[in-house]
Order: sequence, then C-alpha cells, then structure tokens
Amino acid sequence: MSSTDPLIATRKRRPWLSAIAALALALVLLVLGLMWWWDYEPASLDVQREAERRAQAVSQPVVVGSVTTATLIATLETLLEKRGGYLSNDLLPPGVFMDNVPNWEFGVLSASRDLSRFLRSDFSRSQTQSAEDKDLMEAEPLLSSPNDRWLFPSSESQYRKAARHLDSYLVRLADADEGNAQFYARADNLVNYLRVVSSRLGSLSQRLSASVGQERLDTDLAGDRNAQQSTPGHGARLVQTPWTQIDDVFYESRGYTWALLQQLHAMQRDFAGVLRDKNAQVSLQQVVRELEEAQKGIGSPVVLNGTPFGFFANHSLVMANYVSRANAAIIDLMSLLERG
Repeated sequence: MSSTDPLIATRKRRPWLSAIAALALALVLLVLGLMWWWDYEPASLDVQREAERRAQAVSQPVVVGSVTTATLIATLETLLEKRGGYLSNDLLPPGVFMDNVPNWEFGVLSASRDLSRFLRSDFSRSQTQSAEDKDLMEAEPLLSSPNDRWLFPSSESQYRKAARHLDSYLVRLADADEGNAQFYARADNLVNYLRVVSSRLGSLSQRLSASVGQERLDTDLAGDRNAQQSTPGHGARLVQTPWTQIDDVFYESRGYTWALLQQLHAMQRDFAGVLRDKNAQVSLQQVVRELEEAQKGIGSPVVLNGTPFGFFANHSLVMANYVSRANAAIIDLMSLLERG
C-alpha cells in the first residue's frame, strides 16, 4: 500500500498543476490576441469634417486656420485613443512587448511637434515682433515632453493638456469678439514649414535606404571652398542600419508620413487662396499622392529586408522611394511658392 502512496499524492496534485498550466496558457493567448488587435495603423482623417464638427459644437464658423488646427488636435486624439491607447510608455504586457506601434507613435508625434512649433512661431504671428499666442505658448512645450514617461506627469497627460490648449486656440480663432488669436495663411509661412518637412523626409529617406548598407561620400562641405567643420570628415564610409532597428525606422516613417498626410490635407483648404494664386494646387496634390502611396497596406506579417534586386522584397527601400519622391515634390512646391 505504501508503494502506491506517491502515485496517489501525484494524482491529487495534478488538478492544481493543470489549472495553473491552463491559466498560463490563457494569459499567453490573451496577450498574443491583444498584441494582434492593437498592432494596426488608423485610417486617414476627414479633416474638413473634423473642423466642421468642432466649429458646430461651439456654434462658430470654420475660418482660415480652423482645419489645420482641428487636424492637429484630431491627430493627437488618435494617437492617445486608438486601439490599446498610447503604448510608448507601457511597462506591462502586451504593450511592453510591442515596438512597431510605439515607433509609429513617435513618427506621428514628431510631425505633431513640428506643426505645433510652427503654429506658435509662424502661422499665428504676423511678424517677428508680434506677440506669441498664449495657448500655443503652453501647447508647444507640452508636446515636447518625453514620449516614454510613465511617472507623473505621464506622456499622455502632457499631450492631453496640449490638445486642450490647442482647442482653446481654435475657439478663439473663430471668435470675432476676442480678436486675439490669428492664423496667417501666407506663402512665406508655408514655405518655412515645408522646409522643415523636407529636412525630416530627407533624413527618413537616408535612414530607410541604409537598411541594406550604403557607401557614402563626405559631401558635407561641398559647394564652398572656405567652409569648415568642427572635426575632420571621414571620407567614404559605410552606413547601415542595424538589423534590429530596420522595422523601427520603417514604422517611424509610416507614422510621420501618416501625420504629415493629414496636415497637408488640411493645408490644401486653409492655404487654398495662396496655392491658387501661385498656381500650386497640383504640386501639393502630387505630394499628397506620394504620401498616400506610402500608406498602402503591408502584404507581409514582418518587415522584409531583402537585398536590392533580390528574390525577397525590401520594404524599407520601397518606403524610401515614396518618401524621396514626396520630398522631391515638396522641393518643387517650395520653389514654385517662392517664385510666385
């Protein structure tokens, strides 16, 4: 009888072990299911409808600047309220295991920061000596808060505060009685903004192209024989994105181009008079078309990094192509706006 006692004891313990194993399996499946559900990119916004909806809520008309401001607010709300919420500062599963969406979020945040900065410094001011808008002065530094802060104040709380200040600016923008909030849709303002966008796109294009490694020559001082730099250049050098960061750069680019696409849709409306006067509507439409191509769905569960002209696709190079073409179209648009 004593020889069977261990077997009996083991059988008694098995239900507990089975229950623990079943619970662990259920948790793993739950985490994997949430990761799959949260790993998506939101659709494009209807920027005109966003502006009209917000204007109707406070019984105001849509004025110049309303669409651009409303689009920035809606972009921030999408960033914070999409499936799974804001993931960049998550410390618990499944968010802590995900990197594609947080990098997409960082791209969206970069574009939002740029527009917020230009709202404060250019679009809302008639000249360099004019006073800054009080709400934009608060919103811009709030959006500059670190994107991965989870302790008080968290990143989400700072960005929500920024959205509230932007909403206050939007209300005052259409309030004829106050008259202390303005949006100046001028060609020089738009050119200054596009110049920063072009720099961003150029950087993203270089980082995307480096997925396969490139030998690059040192052209930093080209065009000026008297130019100098702090430390000597390295001549030709191999530039290559580490394989662990290839999908990070890819999704950051997807996020930035998504947010930029919403902003340019808005500026097509707010700067319609300027674009028409410069005969530049088609040029901006070409930029928008290239960005729309960059947002097409990915037909692979992972970001592939095949060799150029190889058997497998290289998604980074495809993305770099669209980004470069959008950048070239922006450079042409800036030239057209400056020439008049």
